[in-house]
Amino acid sequence: MSAAAAVFRRELLLAARRPAEWAQPLVFYAIVALLFPLGIEAHDPALKVFAPAVVWVGALLAALLGVERIFRGDLDDGTLEQLLLADAPAPLLVAAKLAAHWLITALPLVVAAPVLGIALGLEPLAVKVLTLSLLLGTPTLMFTGGFAAALTVGAQRAGILLPILVLPLMTPAVIFGGGAVRAAAAGLPFDAPLYFLGALTALTVTLLPFAAAGALRNAIE
Repeated sequence: MSAAAAVFRRELLLAARRPAEWAQPLVFYAIVALLFPLGIEAHDPALKVFAPAVVWVGALLAALLGVERIFRGDLDDGTLEQLLLADAPAPLLVAAKLAAHWLITALPLVVAAPVLGIALGLEPLAVKVLTLSLLLGTPTLMFTGGFAAALTVGAQRAGILLPILVLPLMTPAVIFGGGAVRAAAAGLPFDAPLYFLGALTALTVTLLPFAAAGALRNAIE
């Protein structure tokens, strides 16, 4: 656990030295969500219908921005080899690294969600469900993206491969997240999609660090 805590602290320190990198997804997320209303008529009731999908797709695209760099720098400077040779279990260290990436990249998106939801005309209950769905679903996006980054860390032009690998795996989180908000906005029960999001997060956080560690070992060898 001390090794995992050291990896977690290292990622936070590196992010503090490069504020532009972790601020970029948040700015992109806000631009995508706030520019969408400009493409439709003012006070169009359809905006409330499309708002959950807009916010969730914006979160997905923002999550993809920094995915390629998760392990690339560690591979270039030799840190990745040290992580895999450490006495601590490699999946635990990978999970700590991805958790730090979620804290840096995805948590600001969750914090900004209520502001964007209100700006898109969502009701208070729908805004709360939107925030909760992003809190439950963004770890799935981050860990799935981290797994894809591990698969392509040694590949040339990984930026082209990543969307092809990641988007099908991230689609269920977007479907359930947007569905929960739409159900809340329509006054329908919204717990089932949130339960599915929680189950997806539990599975990805538990299993994907092992798969990512195996992919990283293959890249080193």
